[in-house]
Amino acid sequence: MEPLGREGFAALSGVSRETLARLETHAELLCRWSARINLVGANTLADPWRRHFLDSAQLLAHVPPGTQTLIDLGSGAGFPGLVLAILGVSGVELIEADARKCAFLREAARLAAAPVTIRNARIEAVPSRIVDVVTARGCAPLDRLLQLARPFIGPDTVCLFLKGEQAAQELTAAGQAWTMDATCHDSRSDPRGVILCLRRVGRREPGVSR
Repeated sequence: MEPLGREGFAALSGVSRETLARLETHAELLCRWSARINLVGANTLADPWRRHFLDSAQLLAHVPPGTQTLIDLGSGAGFPGLVLAILGVSGVELIEADARKCAFLREAARLAAAPVTIRNARIEAVPSRIVDVVTARGCAPLDRLLQLARPFIGPDTVCLFLKGEQAAQELTAAGQAWTMDATCHDSRSDPRGVILCLRRVGRREPGVSR
């Protein structure tokens, strides 16, 4: 596919000019900082509006109305959590263990005027609390990802995970240890990708068959 420009992104996402300008601030900082630290794959910088910004923004349609708390696991360069905050999602908390990436996130959030909480910590070290939405992109295989997300999942929590070609296999593997209502949506940014929307996630009781 041809690289997607900022105007193409705006047309696909429907964002306002003001929001687009804030996202562009994030995009410009991403390109500058990526020359010094490994924020994203170097090959993705040729098409950041599709590979990172549209990829993240497409989750907005699946965030339940009235969401007040969202935890983004392994935020990296802010995808998808920081993008969702710029798009208006409330109560976004970005969890990232790499201090250099957290420095980037703080600067990007400041320049883009995004009201987020940035936590420089391993996911396992973050105190448990139930949130409305858990997001992640490329953080871990689904079974491991659900284990990491478990302290933040309540009966009504929605998990939105960006996954690639192995999504079906990961769902099958995770189903050995977890119960969930899973819906797969085609990715708008990558024909090989999917959005996993998980509800009513729980740990399968030992000895209970599927």
